[in-house]
Amino acid sequence: MPDTLPDTLPADSVGIVTSRRVAIERPLALACGVVLDSHQLEVECYGQLNRRGDNAILICHALSGHHHAAGYHRGDSRPGWWEHYIGPGKPIDTERFYVVCPTNIGSCFGSTGPLTENPATGQPWAAEFPPLRARDWVNSQRLLMDELGVSRWAAVVGGSLGGMQAMRWSLEYPELLDHCVVIASAMKLSAQNIAFNEIARRAIKSDPDFYDGQYAQHNTSPQRGLALARMIGHVTYLSDELMGQKFGRELRLGDFATGSASPVQFEIESYLNHQGDKFSGAFDANSYLLITKMLDYFDLARAYDNDAVAAFRRARCGFQVISFSSDWRFAPARSREIVQALVAAGRDVCYCEIESDQGHDAFLLPNRRYQEALGTYLARAAQAVEARP
Repeated sequence: MPDTLPDTLPADSVGIVTSRRVAIERPLALACGVVLDSHQLEVECYGQLNRRGDNAILICHALSGHHHAAGYHRGDSRPGWWEHYIGPGKPIDTERFYVVCPTNIGSCFGSTGPLTENPATGQPWAAEFPPLRARDWVNSQRLLMDELGVSRWAAVVGGSLGGMQAMRWSLEYPELLDHCVVIASAMKLSAQNIAFNEIARRAIKSDPDFYDGQYAQHNTSPQRGLALARMIGHVTYLSDELMGQKFGRELRLGDFATGSASPVQFEIESYLNHQGDKFSGAFDANSYLLITKMLDYFDLARAYDNDAVAAFRRARCGFQVISFSSDWRFAPARSREIVQALVAAGRDVCYCEIESDQGHDAFLLPNRRYQEALGTYLARAAQAVEARP
């Protein structure tokens, strides 16, 4: 892939964007009991904030996501990870909304996390960074609102782990958002999901270069373990149907001829190895361990006597819940559980199950019905904001 921008950027793109590092000088009390006296968030913003500060949309990224959700960085041909959905005239319309996407604490793209300095030691936090919960990300995002001049979110939107954050927003700060959009998510992980996460963590910790998370002190990185962890995770993001259509049993190298000494490699093997190697060069192993544990810990109803209906009675916003037919990591049944609890709690909710063969990754990819469902819902949200005096 070329590393330079195309000659002409798409008309519906937000264009060339730059991130900003927002220093938050107010204490952030984490659920584990640790207090961060200050922290920083790497953020991208698109569109214009209105005078009331209430036309903003918060984009909550998933496990390996980051602040670069839309547009292009100068000198890089790769657009943001949600380029299909954020921009002028797109479902998340930057002509009507001020769109905010931060890299959350604990991740490895500029915000406070394992790679940044621990003020108590003057060294990177590394494996000593405190454990996190989804509410810690929400509380950090709440402080970010004040730094950006946002008075209220027109919507909080997220897929997968991002959807969990969006739901947590509706409970922690019910007075500060109009709409909550939950995409390909769940109120808690299944045992199977936790199992996949643990296998991935074990792959990282088994790498000889891991050094109990202090690999930077040894001038190395557990890239083999992190690549394997990503390969495990990536398989769960795809559907069997998609893998069959895209790769089948096609060979990348070698053949099955009798007596052939050539090594045989399937196309799917080559693809997964490429994905693993690419990810291991871009992500931090300690961040991966930290955030997968955060996923495992999430349980929306735990603090409400395990009663999801009681939890959602705190919410005051409208909800849109979206699932994808071939997503077996966060199956439609998990989204329907969310909807059932919302209905029982008397909340306003609409639900859309999208036909797709793309698996869990479908929430990131273009799909006409998905675009229409999300765009129609958020257009009504924009109309409500614009009708305010």
